[in-house]
Amino acid sequence: MASSEKSALGQFLANNAFFTSINRIHSSFADRREALGLSNPGTVEKVASEVQRDVFLTNSMFTGLRADITKALGVSPMFQTSHAFAMGSQALPPYTFLATYGTPKVFLHGTVDNEGSLMTRANYRWSDAFVTRTQMQIASGPGQSMLQVDQDYTGKDFSASLKSLNPSMLDGGLTGIFIGSYLQSITPGLALGMEAMWQRAAMNTGPESVVSYVAKYKGADWIASAQLQAQGAVNTSYWRRLTDKVEVGADLNLQFQPGMGAPGSMMGSGLRKEGTATLGAKYDFRASTFRAQADSSGRLSALFEKRVLPFVQVTFAGELDQLKQNAKVGLGVSVEVPNEDVMEQQERMMSANIAPPPY
Repeated sequence: MASSEKSALGQFLANNAFFTSINRIHSSFADRREALGLSNPGTVEKVASEVQRDVFLTNSMFTGLRADITKALGVSPMFQTSHAFAMGSQALPPYTFLATYGTPKVFLHGTVDNEGSLMTRANYRWSDAFVTRTQMQIASGPGQSMLQVDQDYTGKDFSASLKSLNPSMLDGGLTGIFIGSYLQSITPGLALGMEAMWQRAAMNTGPESVVSYVAKYKGADWIASAQLQAQGAVNTSYWRRLTDKVEVGADLNLQFQPGMGAPGSMMGSGLRKEGTATLGAKYDFRASTFRAQADSSGRLSALFEKRVLPFVQVTFAGELDQLKQNAKVGLGVSVEVPNEDVMEQQERMMSANIAPPPY
Protein backbone atom coordinates (compact mmCIF):
# COMPACT_ATOMS: atom_id res chain seq x y z
CA MET A 1 0.00 0.00 0.00
CA ALA A 2 2.78 2.42 0.96
CA SER A 3 4.81 1.60 -2.17
CA SER A 4 1.81 2.23 -4.42
CA GLU A 5 1.21 5.62 -2.77
CA LYS A 6 4.86 6.55 -3.28
CA SER A 7 4.75 5.52 -6.94
CA ALA A 8 1.55 7.51 -7.46
CA LEU A 9 3.14 10.56 -5.86
CA GLY A 10 6.25 10.17 -7.99
CA GLN A 11 4.16 9.86 -11.15
CA PHE A 12 2.18 12.97 -10.19
CA LEU A 13 5.36 15.01 -9.67
CA ALA A 14 6.87 13.72 -12.92
CA ASN A 15 3.78 14.69 -14.93
CA ASN A 16 3.20 18.02 -13.23
CA ALA A 17 4.41 20.92 -15.39
CA PHE A 18 5.31 23.15 -12.45
CA PHE A 19 7.50 20.60 -10.68
CA THR A 20 9.04 19.57 -14.00
CA SER A 21 10.07 23.16 -14.68
CA ILE A 22 11.52 23.54 -11.17
CA ASN A 23 13.49 20.29 -11.56
CA ARG A 24 14.79 21.39 -14.97
CA ILE A 25 15.95 24.76 -13.62
CA HIS A 26 17.62 23.09 -10.64
CA SER A 27 19.42 20.57 -12.87
CA SER A 28 20.62 23.32 -15.21
CA PHE A 29 21.88 25.39 -12.28
CA ALA A 30 23.64 22.35 -10.76
CA ASP A 31 25.35 21.53 -14.08
CA ARG A 32 26.63 25.10 -14.50
CA ARG A 33 27.78 25.13 -10.89
CA GLU A 34 29.63 21.85 -11.39
CA ALA A 35 31.30 23.17 -14.56
CA LEU A 36 32.89 26.04 -12.60
CA GLY A 37 35.04 23.59 -10.67
CA LEU A 38 34.53 25.33 -7.32
CA SER A 39 36.11 23.98 -4.14
CA ASN A 40 35.14 24.30 -0.50
CA PRO A 41 36.20 27.77 0.79
CA GLY A 42 36.47 26.83 4.47
CA THR A 43 34.38 28.40 7.23
CA VAL A 44 33.66 31.99 8.23
CA GLU A 45 35.21 31.35 11.65
CA LYS A 46 38.52 30.28 10.06
CA VAL A 47 38.51 32.73 7.15
CA ALA A 48 41.87 34.13 8.32
CA SER A 49 43.27 30.97 9.93
CA GLU A 50 46.37 30.94 7.70
CA VAL A 51 47.44 34.17 9.41
CA GLN A 52 45.92 33.92 12.88
CA ARG A 53 46.65 30.23 13.50
CA ASP A 54 49.62 29.29 11.29
CA VAL A 55 51.79 32.43 11.37
CA PHE A 56 50.85 34.55 14.39
CA LEU A 57 51.61 33.61 18.00
CA THR A 58 48.20 34.46 19.43
CA ASN A 59 47.24 30.87 20.31
CA SER A 60 50.76 29.68 21.19
CA MET A 61 52.14 32.46 23.42
CA PHE A 62 52.69 31.66 27.11
CA THR A 63 54.74 32.90 30.06
CA GLY A 64 56.53 31.16 32.92
CA LEU A 65 57.55 27.51 32.97
CA ARG A 66 55.50 24.65 31.60
CA ALA A 67 56.00 20.94 31.03
CA ASP A 68 53.76 18.48 29.15
CA ILE A 69 54.03 14.70 29.38
CA THR A 70 51.92 12.82 26.84
CA LYS A 71 51.48 9.08 26.42
CA ALA A 72 49.64 7.54 23.49
CA LEU A 73 47.80 4.35 24.42
CA GLY A 74 46.25 3.65 21.03
CA VAL A 75 45.91 4.97 17.48
CA SER A 76 42.86 3.18 16.06
CA PRO A 77 40.90 4.13 18.05
CA MET A 78 43.06 7.05 19.17
CA PHE A 79 43.50 7.27 22.94
CA GLN A 80 46.09 9.34 24.78
CA THR A 81 46.57 10.98 28.16
CA SER A 82 48.63 14.01 29.13
CA HIS A 83 49.83 15.76 32.27
CA ALA A 84 50.52 19.50 32.04
CA PHE A 85 52.45 21.45 34.69
CA ALA A 86 52.85 25.24 34.80
CA MET A 87 54.60 27.75 37.03
CA GLY A 88 54.65 31.54 36.98
CA SER A 89 51.71 31.88 34.58
CA GLN A 90 48.47 33.72 35.27
CA ALA A 91 46.63 32.04 32.38
CA LEU A 92 47.64 28.39 32.96
CA PRO A 93 46.73 26.41 36.12
CA PRO A 94 49.55 24.66 38.01
CA TYR A 95 48.34 21.19 36.99
CA THR A 96 46.01 19.90 34.28
CA PHE A 97 45.11 16.35 33.29
CA LEU A 98 43.98 15.73 29.69
CA ALA A 99 42.48 12.68 28.00
CA THR A 100 41.63 12.29 24.30
CA TYR A 101 39.71 9.59 22.44
CA GLY A 102 38.95 9.51 18.74
CA THR A 103 37.56 7.38 15.95
CA PRO A 104 36.60 8.35 12.37
CA LYS A 105 33.14 9.29 13.71
CA VAL A 106 33.69 10.29 17.36
CA PHE A 107 36.08 12.71 19.06
CA LEU A 108 36.15 13.11 22.86
CA HIS A 109 38.47 15.42 24.77
CA GLY A 110 38.45 16.35 28.44
CA THR A 111 40.59 18.39 30.82
CA VAL A 112 40.47 18.88 34.59
CA ASP A 113 42.83 21.10 36.59
CA ASN A 114 43.90 21.28 40.22
CA GLU A 115 41.03 23.66 41.07
CA GLY A 116 38.40 21.21 39.80
CA SER A 117 37.50 23.09 36.62
CA LEU A 118 36.29 20.67 33.97
CA MET A 119 36.16 21.24 30.22
CA THR A 120 34.94 18.67 27.71
CA ARG A 121 34.57 18.47 23.94
CA ALA A 122 32.42 15.86 22.20
CA ASN A 123 32.15 15.78 18.40
CA TYR A 124 30.22 13.37 16.21
CA ARG A 125 30.45 12.99 12.42
CA TRP A 126 27.01 12.06 11.06
CA SER A 127 28.30 11.97 7.50
CA ASP A 128 31.28 13.19 5.50
CA ALA A 129 29.64 16.63 5.33
CA PHE A 130 27.75 17.01 8.63
CA VAL A 131 29.45 17.24 12.05
CA THR A 132 28.03 18.13 15.47
CA ARG A 133 30.44 19.69 17.97
CA THR A 134 29.74 20.31 21.65
CA GLN A 135 31.84 22.03 24.27
CA MET A 136 31.05 22.28 27.98
CA GLN A 137 32.89 23.96 30.82
CA ILE A 138 32.13 23.63 34.53
CA ALA A 139 33.99 25.97 36.88
CA SER A 140 33.54 27.19 40.44
CA GLY A 141 33.65 30.89 39.58
CA PRO A 142 30.45 32.80 38.73
CA GLY A 143 29.75 33.09 35.02
CA GLN A 144 32.54 30.69 34.01
CA SER A 145 30.39 27.65 33.23
CA MET A 146 29.22 27.39 29.62
CA LEU A 147 27.70 25.10 27.02
CA GLN A 148 28.26 25.46 23.28
CA VAL A 149 26.70 23.36 20.51
CA ASP A 150 27.79 23.70 16.88
CA GLN A 151 26.26 22.21 13.74
CA ASP A 152 28.68 22.35 10.79
CA TYR A 153 27.88 21.35 7.21
CA THR A 154 30.62 21.22 4.59
CA GLY A 155 29.45 21.19 0.99
CA LYS A 156 31.45 20.87 -2.20
CA ASP A 157 31.63 24.64 -2.70
CA PHE A 158 30.16 26.11 0.49
CA SER A 159 30.18 25.83 4.28
CA ALA A 160 27.30 26.50 6.68
CA SER A 161 27.35 26.61 10.46
CA LEU A 162 24.89 27.17 13.30
CA LYS A 163 26.21 27.77 16.81
CA SER A 164 24.46 28.19 20.12
CA LEU A 165 26.13 29.39 23.33
CA ASN A 166 24.35 28.74 26.64
CA PRO A 167 20.93 28.13 25.05
CA SER A 168 18.08 27.92 27.55
CA MET A 169 14.27 27.88 27.77
CA LEU A 170 14.09 27.81 31.58
CA ASP A 171 13.26 31.53 31.95
CA GLY A 172 10.02 31.27 30.01
CA GLY A 173 11.61 32.07 26.66
CA LEU A 174 14.67 31.58 24.55
CA THR A 175 17.92 33.02 25.91
CA GLY A 176 21.55 32.63 24.89
CA ILE A 177 23.71 33.48 21.91
CA PHE A 178 23.03 32.04 18.45
CA ILE A 179 25.34 32.50 15.46
CA GLY A 180 24.68 31.42 11.89
CA SER A 181 27.26 31.70 9.12
CA TYR A 182 27.51 30.81 5.43
CA LEU A 183 30.50 31.00 3.06
CA GLN A 184 30.07 30.31 -0.68
CA SER A 185 32.67 30.01 -3.45
CA ILE A 186 31.76 32.35 -6.30
CA THR A 187 34.78 31.68 -8.53
CA PRO A 188 37.74 29.30 -8.10
CA GLY A 189 39.48 32.06 -6.14
CA LEU A 190 36.73 34.25 -4.64
CA ALA A 191 34.40 33.34 -1.77
CA LEU A 192 31.72 35.55 -0.17
CA GLY A 193 29.77 34.98 3.01
CA MET A 194 27.98 36.46 5.97
CA GLU A 195 27.48 35.83 9.67
CA ALA A 196 24.45 36.76 11.77
CA MET A 197 24.29 36.77 15.56
CA TRP A 198 21.22 36.91 17.81
CA GLN A 199 21.55 37.12 21.57
CA ARG A 200 19.41 37.62 24.62
CA ALA A 201 20.95 37.58 28.09
CA ALA A 202 17.66 37.36 30.03
CA MET A 203 13.93 37.65 29.46
CA ASN A 204 13.82 41.08 31.12
CA THR A 205 16.17 42.46 28.47
CA GLY A 206 15.51 42.84 24.77
CA PRO A 207 17.23 40.74 22.11
CA GLU A 208 20.12 42.06 20.05
CA SER A 209 21.20 41.08 16.55
CA VAL A 210 24.16 41.98 14.35
CA VAL A 211 25.28 40.98 10.87
CA SER A 212 28.80 40.88 9.45
CA TYR A 213 30.09 40.19 5.94
CA VAL A 214 33.14 38.23 4.80
CA ALA A 215 35.19 38.04 1.58
CA LYS A 216 38.12 35.75 0.81
CA TYR A 217 40.34 35.47 -2.25
CA LYS A 218 42.84 32.68 -2.79
CA GLY A 219 45.69 32.96 -5.27
CA ALA A 220 48.39 30.51 -6.24
CA ASP A 221 50.54 31.16 -3.16
CA TRP A 222 48.66 33.88 -1.28
CA ILE A 223 45.31 34.42 0.48
CA ALA A 224 43.57 37.71 1.31
CA SER A 225 40.45 38.12 3.44
CA ALA A 226 38.29 40.96 4.73
CA GLN A 227 35.54 41.14 7.34
CA LEU A 228 33.07 43.97 7.80
CA GLN A 229 31.78 43.53 11.32
CA ALA A 230 29.02 45.22 13.26
CA GLN A 231 29.39 48.76 14.60
CA GLY A 232 31.92 49.72 11.94
CA ALA A 233 34.75 47.28 12.66
CA VAL A 234 36.89 46.23 9.67
CA ASN A 235 39.44 43.44 9.72
CA THR A 236 41.70 42.51 6.81
CA SER A 237 44.44 39.89 6.55
CA TYR A 238 47.00 38.79 3.99
CA TRP A 239 49.00 35.53 3.92
CA ARG A 240 51.72 34.55 1.50
CA ARG A 241 54.07 31.58 1.14
CA LEU A 242 57.46 32.91 0.07
CA THR A 243 59.22 29.53 -0.07
CA ASP A 244 58.49 25.97 1.04
CA LYS A 245 59.74 26.88 4.52
CA VAL A 246 58.82 30.55 4.90
CA GLU A 247 55.36 32.08 5.42
CA VAL A 248 54.44 35.69 6.16
CA GLY A 249 51.19 37.30 7.28
CA ALA A 250 49.72 40.74 7.91
CA ASP A 251 46.58 41.78 9.76
CA LEU A 252 44.86 45.16 10.03
CA ASN A 253 42.03 45.82 12.48
CA LEU A 254 40.13 49.13 12.35
CA GLN A 255 37.43 50.32 14.75
CA PHE A 256 35.06 53.15 13.83
CA GLN A 257 32.71 53.95 16.72
CA PRO A 258 30.64 57.00 17.63
CA GLY A 259 32.39 58.95 20.33
CA MET A 260 34.80 61.78 20.85
CA GLY A 261 35.82 63.25 17.53
CA ALA A 262 38.70 65.55 16.72
CA PRO A 263 40.24 67.73 19.45
CA GLY A 264 38.06 70.72 20.18
CA SER A 265 34.87 69.11 18.91
CA MET A 266 31.81 68.53 21.05
CA MET A 267 31.47 65.39 23.14
CA GLY A 268 29.81 62.60 21.17
CA SER A 269 30.46 64.18 17.78
CA GLY A 270 32.50 62.55 15.07
CA LEU A 271 33.93 59.04 15.08
CA ARG A 272 36.47 57.46 17.36
CA LYS A 273 39.02 55.76 15.15
CA GLU A 274 41.28 53.03 16.47
CA GLY A 275 43.45 50.58 14.60
CA THR A 276 46.08 47.90 15.07
CA ALA A 277 48.41 46.53 12.41
CA THR A 278 50.32 43.28 12.92
CA LEU A 279 53.08 41.69 10.86
CA GLY A 280 54.35 38.15 11.35
CA ALA A 281 56.63 35.55 9.80
CA LYS A 282 57.14 31.81 10.22
CA TYR A 283 60.29 29.85 9.38
CA ASP A 284 60.28 26.04 9.26
CA PHE A 285 63.64 24.35 9.64
CA ARG A 286 64.48 20.65 9.59
CA ALA A 287 63.71 20.04 13.28
CA SER A 288 62.54 23.44 14.52
CA THR A 289 60.14 26.30 13.87
CA PHE A 290 60.61 30.00 14.52
CA ARG A 291 57.77 32.53 14.52
CA ALA A 292 57.89 36.26 15.18
CA GLN A 293 55.42 39.12 15.04
CA ALA A 294 55.28 42.85 15.73
CA ASP A 295 52.29 45.19 15.97
CA SER A 296 51.68 48.92 15.91
CA SER A 297 51.11 49.05 19.68
CA GLY A 298 54.82 48.41 20.26
CA ARG A 299 54.71 44.70 21.11
CA LEU A 300 57.32 42.35 19.72
CA SER A 301 56.84 38.59 20.19
CA ALA A 302 58.83 35.51 19.23
CA LEU A 303 58.34 31.76 19.60
CA PHE A 304 60.96 29.08 18.93
CA GLU A 305 60.15 25.35 18.93
CA LYS A 306 62.98 22.83 18.72
CA ARG A 307 62.73 19.03 18.67
CA VAL A 308 65.92 18.03 20.46
CA LEU A 309 65.03 14.32 20.46
CA PRO A 310 62.42 12.31 18.50
CA PHE A 311 60.08 12.47 21.52
CA VAL A 312 61.23 15.69 23.24
CA GLN A 313 60.44 19.25 22.15
CA VAL A 314 61.62 22.48 23.77
CA THR A 315 59.70 25.75 23.32
CA PHE A 316 60.91 29.27 24.10
CA ALA A 317 58.52 32.25 24.04
CA GLY A 318 59.25 35.91 24.61
CA GLU A 319 57.32 39.18 24.41
CA LEU A 320 58.51 42.75 24.74
CA ASP A 321 56.08 45.66 25.15
CA GLN A 322 58.04 48.82 24.43
CA LEU A 323 55.26 51.25 25.41
CA LYS A 324 54.60 49.62 28.80
CA GLN A 325 58.29 48.84 29.33
CA ASN A 326 57.79 45.23 30.38
CA ALA A 327 58.85 41.84 29.10
CA LYS A 328 57.52 38.30 29.40
CA VAL A 329 59.41 35.04 28.94
CA GLY A 330 58.22 31.45 28.74
CA LEU A 331 60.04 28.12 28.59
CA GLY A 332 58.32 24.80 27.93
CA VAL A 333 59.27 21.15 27.52
CA SER A 334 57.01 18.57 25.87
CA VAL A 335 57.75 14.85 26.27
CA GLU A 336 55.98 12.12 24.35
CA VAL A 337 56.37 8.71 25.99
CA PRO A 338 57.17 6.26 23.17
CA ASN A 339 55.19 3.06 22.71
CA GLU A 340 56.28 0.54 20.06
CA ASP A 341 52.81 -1.01 19.71
CA VAL A 342 51.26 2.43 19.14
CA MET A 343 53.91 3.31 16.57
CA GLU A 344 53.14 0.12 14.63
CA GLN A 345 49.40 0.92 14.76
CA GLN A 346 50.11 4.43 13.44
CA GLU A 347 52.10 3.07 10.48
CA ARG A 348 49.29 0.64 9.60
CA MET A 349 46.71 3.43 9.94
CA MET A 350 48.66 5.70 7.56
CA SER A 351 48.98 2.93 4.98
CA ALA A 352 45.25 2.10 5.27
CA ASN A 353 44.27 5.79 4.72
CA ILE A 354 41.75 5.85 7.60
CA ALA A 355 39.79 9.08 8.10
CA PRO A 356 40.90 11.19 11.09
CA PRO A 357 38.55 11.96 14.02
CA PRO A 358 36.20 14.97 13.68
CA TYR A 359 38.35 17.47 15.59
